[in-house]
Amino acid sequence: MSAPIELRLAARELLAECDVPAKTAGVRELAQCWSAGDVGLSTDAVLLAPLAIPGHPTKPELIAPRDVPRRAMNTPEGRAAMVHAMAHIEFNAINLALDALWRFADMPREYYADWLQVADEEALHFILLADHLQTLGYAYGDFSAHNGLWLMAEKTAHDVLVRMALLPRTIEARGLDVTPGMKARLVQAGDAAIAPIMDVIMRDEVGHVAIGNRWFNWLCEQRGLEPLAAYAELFATYHPAPLRGPFNLEARRAAGFSEAELLDLAAR
Repeated sequence: MSAPIELRLAARELLAECDVPAKTAGVRELAQCWSAGDVGLSTDAVLLAPLAIPGHPTKPELIAPRDVPRRAMNTPEGRAAMVHAMAHIEFNAINLALDALWRFADMPREYYADWLQVADEEALHFILLADHLQTLGYAYGDFSAHNGLWLMAEKTAHDVLVRMALLPRTIEARGLDVTPGMKARLVQAGDAAIAPIMDVIMRDEVGHVAIGNRWFNWLCEQRGLEPLAAYAELFATYHPAPLRGPFNLEARRAAGFSEAELLDLAAR
């Protein structure tokens, strides 16, 4: 990245990148250049036309969520399929962070810095999981996957408030609930090496949900909205199914959810 760089344009280009190593390496390099002060930022305009779908490799094959095969974790293939599914989530999360970074204009500088941090950490998570998958005898793309996360990105592309409510505060927050159980099942099934990787992911994801909470609450304040009521309305409008427990209340508190929100969640 020797040429002059503008952060949102660079994020848009990385979002369109189909080559997985180029995407992950490019995100990590962009974050380093930003930290070094070598990246500019233009916040006051929509810079380019949106993408219909982000760049992704020819593999994995993308199929409907209901068609993804279920595999038992008591087999090596089943454990590898679970790791592959987590890697695919992290790959999608890179694209979601890049999209949040480039798509929405006129936000504070800190907003763009936050989502670049998220993209960088999601890239690291993907690399750790993909490398671990190699130790199991498989590679990213060896199993089919679905594109459900990006469908929610499309639904929320028109409004940054809706995006913050439905992706980090809803779908990513759900990851806080299920990750400890997934880790325990994989370790119990014999994959002890996955534990430190999932610890890194869990730590960082608390921070990512906190970033979503921060900007959702900021946007509600800017628009004169009461956050709890605004979230309930958006959830009812856009989310296809109710959230089901158990909920990781400790992690959700650490990510910035209020006690009132946690009580409301339990009531759901």
